[in-house]
Amino acid sequence: MGKYKGRAQALVIRGNKILMVKHTCRSGDNVHYCLPGGGIEEGETPEQAALRELQEECNVTGTIIRKSSEWADPYSDDKHFYTYHIDIGDQSPTLGYDPEVEEQYLIEVRWLALDEMSEKDRAYCWSAGLMSVPQFAREIDTWAREISYPSRR
Repeated sequence: MGKYKGRAQALVIRGNKILMVKHTCRSGDNVHYCLPGGGIEEGETPEQAALRELQEECNVTGTIIRKSSEWADPYSDDKHFYTYHIDIGDQSPTLGYDPEVEEQYLIEVRWLALDEMSEKDRAYCWSAGLMSVPQFAREIDTWAREISYPSRR
């Protein structure tokens, strides 16, 4: 096993919804959703890390369908984000825990459609390889060609 650095995460799809975990920071002012995932541990492959993190955070086991994306961490020259499209069958995810932190910041596990997410959370889902999932790739075919961009606040 090679030495990997970075984050591994699970892209789990059910119908048109994506399994997301709601996080908050210590002050509670940065609440956001992200894919189940976390740091790759010493001696662990990104695939193993994605499956472990899914189990820890959502209390489900899964089978990897394929790697959906790998991209360089923009804040670190030696880390990568690895995302795996994972099947969990008909299991029902429930809120787990993050053993890497003393005080828990996971506050909800939820299936979300793209139109239920913030623009920022959607952007992260697309970067995680949502295009590799046929129903989401087909959805893009229905989008307009007009230019749009989130307004600056």
